[in-house]
Amino acid sequence: MKTFQKPLTAAEERLCLRRCQEGDPEAKRILIERNLRLVAHVAKKYQGNGEELEDLISIGTIGLIKAISTFNSERSARLSTYAARCIDNELLMMLRARKKCSREVSLYEPIGTDKEGNEISLLDIIESPPVDIVEEYSTRQDIRFLFSSMKDILTPKEYQVICCRYGLFENNEMTQREIADQLHISRSYVSRIEKNALKKLKTLFG
Repeated sequence: MKTFQKPLTAAEERLCLRRCQEGDPEAKRILIERNLRLVAHVAKKYQGNGEELEDLISIGTIGLIKAISTFNSERSARLSTYAARCIDNELLMMLRARKKCSREVSLYEPIGTDKEGNEISLLDIIESPPVDIVEEYSTRQDIRFLFSSMKDILTPKEYQVICCRYGLFENNEMTQREIADQLHISRSYVSRIEKNALKKLKTLFG
């Protein structure tokens, strides 16, 4: 697979989305280019049905563009989560349309193979839960978004406590008592700081 640009940081994505919604074509171009990695991940699901990966990425990119044009941050916390569904839908519609044009469509007719080499049909795709690779990518994006937002939303002490409690950014995982001893404060105070910090971080995802 070709090399794609790294995804935008949470702050960069928010800025580009705002500019895009204001009609800035450059912001829209950036959002498309920096999310092509997601398109490729979703497109890999449909490999093995006679379509070239580059063609699948081209069709998936249409879904990405639709997602960027219709994304509403009040309804979805992350663009990548919403875009993955739009890309998946665009590819599935393309497969259905091509099957219909070539011959009578059968939901049971094989359209390709999965990553284990097993045959899959349209019915399998329609009935199956969200594809794992999309969920994994979305989770990675959410984690990246969370980490990049922590310093903006937390106070320095909250940031320090969370990093130590959960072993983030090369910190060793510590108990509340160990953090209390290190910061020379009470364990109950550490508990309150941790609780408030987690509450703030939860607001990032609605």
